[in-house]
Amino acid sequence: MNGYDESDLRRAAAAGIQAPSMHNTQPWAFRLRDGAIEVTADPTRRLTVADQSGWAMRLALGAATFNARLALAWGGTPADVLLLPDPAESGLAARLTPGKKRPPTYAERDLYAAIERRHSNRQPFWPDPVPAGARVRLIEAARAEHAWLDLLVGMTALTGFSEIAHSADRVLRRDGRYQAELISWTGTESATDGMPAFAGAAVGESHDLIPQRAFTERRRAPGRDYEPEPLVGILGTAGDRRLDQLQAGQALQRVLLTVTDAGLACSMISQPIEVPAARDQLRRSLGRTGFPQIALRIGYGHPGRRSPRRPVEETLG
Repeated sequence: MNGYDESDLRRAAAAGIQAPSMHNTQPWAFRLRDGAIEVTADPTRRLTVADQSGWAMRLALGAATFNARLALAWGGTPADVLLLPDPAESGLAARLTPGKKRPPTYAERDLYAAIERRHSNRQPFWPDPVPAGARVRLIEAARAEHAWLDLLVGMTALTGFSEIAHSADRVLRRDGRYQAELISWTGTESATDGMPAFAGAAVGESHDLIPQRAFTERRRAPGRDYEPEPLVGILGTAGDRRLDQLQAGQALQRVLLTVTDAGLACSMISQPIEVPAARDQLRRSLGRTGFPQIALRIGYGHPGRRSPRRPVEETLG
């Protein structure tokens, strides 16, 4: 095969747009160039207050790249991926060129099938523990994409994380510009981007272990408290360069799709990463080298609804 074509581009983009992004900004575009599919940033969709460094955008672009990889593998022509292929074009995140044709593996089929089912679940989970086998799968999923996933064990570790997360959340809640930006991306149910009310968590309570963003003013029903001992994972990378953050995005998406394939639910916790002092405190609390890139809450939950996505046509460059 000489190169990918328009049908490959549409397949890759249709999968790519299902990736997660902070506040569901969907900061990506996809294009065909010289037989390769390229994933590029859409700078108009970058959060100028919450994401001044571009970290969240690069996580989203990495996640979209991983979905595109799965779509191309499912189509029988897996991609060779080069991240940041052109130093002269800072917005170009990844270039996918055709590799050797082969049938998709069972794992690729399963993860590709999970793309349509994956969504963030910010509601309370059931108290059932996540089995050891599933935990191992998640750790291996992160490792396969050159990242690490530390699962917090015991209430001491959870309480420490809770204190860091709540401290970071208080910092962000006191920032008027940050809150105004968040509100601007809190969309209606008819929007094709942003956070609809149905996807947000109910208003947090003082005894909640993990803070929730104020995407809605809905109160939760009596007896619907959050699980007292959630499974929290910290996903990180050895470095913290732009390349590392794109790799973290790919690892994040592999973990999220593995979560979905295992019948689990997940929500992301980014406040401790957004506040530099909290991120440094979290890094030191883990007692390992490397840089935390996102935190995850994992468990069993009631099925929810996916946040909206823009039409594929709007993302093609």
